[in-house]
Amino acid sequence: MIDIKGETLVTEIRQLDAKGSGQAVVWRENEHGNAKKLKLTIPRTLPGEKVRVTVDQPHRKRRKAIPDEIIHPHSERIEPACPHFNRCGGCVWQHWQYTGQLKQKTNHVKQALESQGFDPNLVKDAIGMEEPWHYRNKMEFTFAPDGALGLHEQGNFRKIISLETCLIAGKEMVEAAMEVADWVKDHQLKGYDKDAHEGLLRHLMVRQSYATGEMMLALFATEAPFLHLEHVVKDLIVRIEKKFPQVKSLLWMENTDWADRTQSEKTHILSGRDFIYDEMVGYRYRLWFDTFFQTNPTQAQKLVELALEMGQPKKSEKMIDLFCGVGTFSLPFASRVAKLAGIEIVETSIQSAKRNAKDNGLSNTYFLAKDARKGIDHVLESFGPPELLLLDPPRSGAGGKVMRRIGRSQPERIVYVSCNPDTFATDLKELVPFGYKLETVQPVDLFPQTYHVEAIALLQRQ
Repeated sequence: MIDIKGETLVTEIRQLDAKGSGQAVVWRENEHGNAKKLKLTIPRTLPGEKVRVTVDQPHRKRRKAIPDEIIHPHSERIEPACPHFNRCGGCVWQHWQYTGQLKQKTNHVKQALESQGFDPNLVKDAIGMEEPWHYRNKMEFTFAPDGALGLHEQGNFRKIISLETCLIAGKEMVEAAMEVADWVKDHQLKGYDKDAHEGLLRHLMVRQSYATGEMMLALFATEAPFLHLEHVVKDLIVRIEKKFPQVKSLLWMENTDWADRTQSEKTHILSGRDFIYDEMVGYRYRLWFDTFFQTNPTQAQKLVELALEMGQPKKSEKMIDLFCGVGTFSLPFASRVAKLAGIEIVETSIQSAKRNAKDNGLSNTYFLAKDARKGIDHVLESFGPPELLLLDPPRSGAGGKVMRRIGRSQPERIVYVSCNPDTFATDLKELVPFGYKLETVQPVDLFPQTYHVEAIALLQRQ
């Protein structure tokens, strides 16, 4: 059937891609009578579902299409709870029962490891949340050119969805963000236009400590909060201090760069201080606007506890924490080993790690701002080989050179924390020639309603 919008097809979802969207294949004949394959990416669908879609430019090899109708739905399909689900690019799995999400995440880790020659039976079932909503302690919202506050539309970086709510963010965080949105509307302030490179407000970052309740609000703007903006900014301060006493850090960040990132050329403290306090497994941390800290504190605590359980740190041992950040894993381990060296390329994170260690009374830590490979060499020279090594690299993984350097340093035990099963598996394979055996893998769901999954593994030197 052909209409002016394209060709309508009925197909079955074979599997999900790396971003959680359904994948389907349709075989069709071209004008010469030859079979031609059309690969479809269909968001908001589940494996095995039969769907009807309208495809524009169906003569192409690959197309993306939104389902017109779910003809035969998956048994675990549910009604999404969020009113923004069909447009927002955040929670792409709200239409899937949580038990189904967890099974898919477990299988993703298994498949990634099996593809690199590991036994998938080493992977345990993913640890989920009792309440998989309102778990995030940090959100970054974006202003549209008309001043509306929201999140990017799915698949369209330039379109902002104006939000009424967000079901994965902490409730108080959403209330504070909506207050800022009302303030912008009342003063008719303009958002930043990415195409014209003009406008005032770019982003709003909200972060809150679940342990202390302290909250940070950081506005990213193209101008300083003075001169003609002074009375407008004063109104914001009054509103926030009156309605949200838990806001201990209200910041105005100047950002004139064309790059669309939450970065600051100059920070203005409107109220309170430029950081908030948070806690995890009994240790206190200072968080600045650019501090990386796990966004799901409930599950992050489980991750740290699992790392301690797998690593079995001993008071007689030396340890390296690679990609240590601000010391999320460093501090709990440091109190259980003789000496700990943390390595991280971001200088501000290392400064924070040093300060956090001091705040918690730890004097056996050494933190170094270097890239991972050079950092290992530097630490080994002055520190000697460690008995225990932990690494928690970014989504891109540690990479072959770093993993081989780890293998040559020969720690007895390696604990690997990952947020990307695919790079996780390829990194682990690099350790096999150095005599390491994968003992166990535990997936942990830090991002319910999304396709992301964390995993933690223990490797022993044979």
